[in-house]
Amino acid sequence: MDVRGAVAVVTGASSGIGAATALRLHEAGARLVLHGRDGDRLAALAERTGGVAVRADFAEPGGVEAAAAEITARAGRVDVLVNNAGLGYAGPVAGMSGADVRRLLAVNLTAPVELTRALLPALLDRPRAAVVFVTSIAGRAGVAGESVYSATKAGVDVFAESLRLELAGTGVRVGVVVPGVVDTEFFARRGRPYQRRSPRPVPAGKVAQAVVEAITAERAEQYVPRWLRLPIAVRATAPSVYRALSARFGGSS
Repeated sequence: MDVRGAVAVVTGASSGIGAATALRLHEAGARLVLHGRDGDRLAALAERTGGVAVRADFAEPGGVEAAAAEITARAGRVDVLVNNAGLGYAGPVAGMSGADVRRLLAVNLTAPVELTRALLPALLDRPRAAVVFVTSIAGRAGVAGESVYSATKAGVDVFAESLRLELAGTGVRVGVVVPGVVDTEFFARRGRPYQRRSPRPVPAGKVAQAVVEAITAERAEQYVPRWLRLPIAVRATAPSVYRALSARFGGSS
């Protein structure tokens, strides 16, 4: 798919992977609709890229519906939707409040499902369109201390796969980008910094490039970095071996 002149919606564009993705799409010639919670950062990015800023908190009741209505009204059409917005949480499940759980579910799982549903008619109206979900390796392997976060990302993964099957034969392509540890503010915001020696965090720009490639090359799935396919392959083919290795070398990040 050629993104030159395409209208691309990027959620969670205030910082991190979302901001990097917006810049890559801008460089490729896309017209941007930028969603985020940080109004100042969003406005600065919109000014830099000539994009339209849509400020909304997906954790708030009605936040997704309001954002979808504003996107539709201001964009006129939608060719690309990048579902990137997300929150993290580090700590045992027993230490979470009900509000913590609901917020993670709302932003990480309900929001991308609802926004995709709301914008799908506009996407289907285009001769060629794309929906890309930024998930996490935590949703495929599970991570101690991130149980709810991992569950939300796994839910997005299955939704994307099911949607891909549902939209077969239409002009809408569905892609998933599965990053590992990324060098962004995510870890500070989740309440605990990343402390492991390996794997080393990858730049947000590397994930952004994978998102753009998922759109332009119509790729169904990409891992960042690519070697992350290996532990998932082991988990699928030799689950007992994977669990033994995970118990020995794994743990929370």
